[in-house]
Amino acid sequence: MARTGNKNIQAKLVLLGDMGTGKTSLVLRFVKGQFFDFQESTIGAAFFTQVLSLNEATIKFDIWDTAGQERYHSLAPMYYRGAAAAIVVYDITSIESFEKAKKWVQELQRQGNPNLITFLVANKVDLEDKRKVGYEDGELYAKENSLSFLETSAKTAHNVNELFYEIAKRLVKANPLRQTGMKLHTGRQVGGSRGFCCS
Repeated sequence: MARTGNKNIQAKLVLLGDMGTGKTSLVLRFVKGQFFDFQESTIGAAFFTQVLSLNEATIKFDIWDTAGQERYHSLAPMYYRGAAAAIVVYDITSIESFEKAKKWVQELQRQGNPNLITFLVANKVDLEDKRKVGYEDGELYAKENSLSFLETSAKTAHNVNELFYEIAKRLVKANPLRQTGMKLHTGRQVGGSRGFCCS
């Protein structure tokens, strides 16, 4: 597939959320196309990379999958600091995980970067019969907090690639292609060529 742009973007992406919400399963489904019914809990954080090619650019994701256990919570800022995008995950069968997701969102809003692309992701839609958190609940919370919202299933791959492609598209939009390179001086300089910083 021919690409019109040849821009390369490297972006740090972090996944946050309660233990057992399926963060690792989402990443493995996206990066390796795999799903395991039993996935070991992440200790600290796991690191993955994946490259996506869009027409306008190639995006290399550096993905940090953080542990959901409370004892690792204090490490999280290390992973979301400097991130271009964050995915906050909850499990539709667990109200508690939805409440935890809200806490993560608040933490990102308090400490994070104002340009952070943030998705609220309701995972495990394959367990519709055990659903405790309605679609509207997630959507409304996302809307109230200026987040993007998506329901996914790592098991069936529902919306998993769409999630990462959507983030990639937004990263491209946030990093527009420069047609002419950088212009350091737009007008003729007046006076001498000596400039002093910060005077």
